Amino acid sequence: MTPGKVLQPVLKMKVDELFLCWFSQPATQLTLKDCLRRIKNEEKTEIGNGDSGNSKNERFATKNSDSKQSMLGDIRLPLSFSPPQLSTTLPLSTSSSSRNISNVKGTRRSSGTRVVQAKKEETLPPSLSQTIPTFYFPRGCPKEKVNIDAVIAKIERTFSQFPNERATLDDMGKVAKACECPLYWKGPLFYCAGGERTGYVSVHKFVAMWRKILQTCYDDAAKFVHLLMNPGCNYLVQEDFIPFLQDVVNSHPGLSFLKEASEFHSRYITTVIQRIFYTVNRSWSGKITCNELRKSNFLQNVALLEEEADINQLTEYFSYEHFYVIYCKFWELDTDHDLYIDRKDLARHNDHAISSRMIERIFSGAVTRGRKAQKDGKISYADFVWFLISEEDKKTPTSIEYWFRCMDLDGDGVLSMYELEYFYEEQCQKLDNMAIEPLPFEDCLCQMLDLVKPQYEGKITLHDLKRCKLTNVFFDTFFNTEKYLDREERDQFSMLRDGEGESQELSDWEKYAAEEYDILVAEEAASDQWNDGITPLHLLGDFQNLLESCCTWSQVFKSCFQVRS
Repeated sequence: MTPGKVLQPVLKMKVDELFLCWFSQPATQLTLKDCLRRIKNEEKTEIGNGDSGNSKNERFATKNSDSKQSMLGDIRLPLSFSPPQLSTTLPLSTSSSSRNISNVKGTRRSSGTRVVQAKKEETLPPSLSQTIPTFYFPRGCPKEKVNIDAVIAKIERTFSQFPNERATLDDMGKVAKACECPLYWKGPLFYCAGGERTGYVSVHKFVAMWRKILQTCYDDAAKFVHLLMNPGCNYLVQEDFIPFLQDVVNSHPGLSFLKEASEFHSRYITTVIQRIFYTVNRSWSGKITCNELRKSNFLQNVALLEEEADINQLTEYFSYEHFYVIYCKFWELDTDHDLYIDRKDLARHNDHAISSRMIERIFSGAVTRGRKAQKDGKISYADFVWFLISEEDKKTPTSIEYWFRCMDLDGDGVLSMYELEYFYEEQCQKLDNMAIEPLPFEDCLCQMLDLVKPQYEGKITLHDLKRCKLTNVFFDTFFNTEKYLDREERDQFSMLRDGEGESQELSDWEKYAAEEYDILVAEEAASDQWNDGITPLHLLGDFQNLLESCCTWSQVFKSCFQVRS
């Protein structure tokens, strides 16, 4: 395959990306609306004057002098004028003039086409790109000129307070403030300047690093990505977040009880990383770009780490209680405790509420990563984080995409009636086993179509589901028997009220995590009444002894971290 054929699709994707970026700019929208308004007014004036086709041709000639109107053209031009205009844009049109002439329905002349082309080339402006302002800023839109020297001088004054003008990781909080960054950027700043290798950062090395960032990165998203990314990359992968989150675990007051339980540092960090990618990585690529980070609220949550001493108040990413619930649920399923679960393990979740056909789809690789796990027929703890959040909150964009991928058996981007019937068949079987008469598929299908209101008849797209306010009802109908029966007991009006009023309340996931956490704490309180002889973790020589002496995994957390209700 020639290099040109390889590059053409990539070039087209970049051009499409630039066009969409330009087209979404507010200034572009206003310009196009103004052009369309002027064209509409001109048409009304022309109709009122009763001009003939010749006046239209003259108006077309005058419009070519304006770059914006020449791109839009005149929708009322005769067809004979379009082929010469298109021929000037094709690189090979000069060698096939006879083909262009044959397409014109007007008079044919042997040299007329070449003359018309020359005239049109003369009437075009020198450069159309000069009329379009710069709109693509991958590293952030440059603001007013920043006084870099003043910022560097402030940093140097901060370093002068340290011995030999060298800052350790503990000192980087002051340096982060001198850089006008949130406090918990201190870890990324330290590691990006090479502090991990030497244990300290010199003022000269840090100033050189930060000056380069100020000169090339113009917003917080671009700066944060630059601090965490590997050399030569312009995106973040999961491993890039580990040093940053390890510093949060070591220094945040809300996680001080974890210092003596280093075994759980990696579990907590893995949970937070998965929640970050679950929310921020909207492309499902496994790579967080500046644009994705810019559109998310992650950096705002990082800034809140400094202000909020209670880590559990940061429910979107960093909550320890949410990690506690997720890990306890996984531990109950992971009987051999190798941090992997198979189909039988996952099927036991929530008392076999998920259908076996949906379990097969989850293990098919439609929503999981990692070839080794798929080869062995298991999913990791990281995959379970995505599953549990998607299962308990089916209204978020990521969860809708998660279950849509599972239900789209042929991967054509739509849910056909066959695919819906495929999953509903098992639901009917499970209801029959429970001595409950299931609703016929035709009647169920009518209800779901009325609920979703698809744009095209006979198929449901991802866009249709994202417009629906009751996607949880739709998904539960096809693969979660317990939640389906629970909703069948409630009247339709109550579900509609819940769908309309939940925008100002807690999300379904936050409600679930809070309820499960209370249940786990209550179980531990009850078990403590007859089992008071549990030794704290820091007094045990072997952590396995604690596991064997506890009745539940949640009791282990209670003993280790002294979790308070």
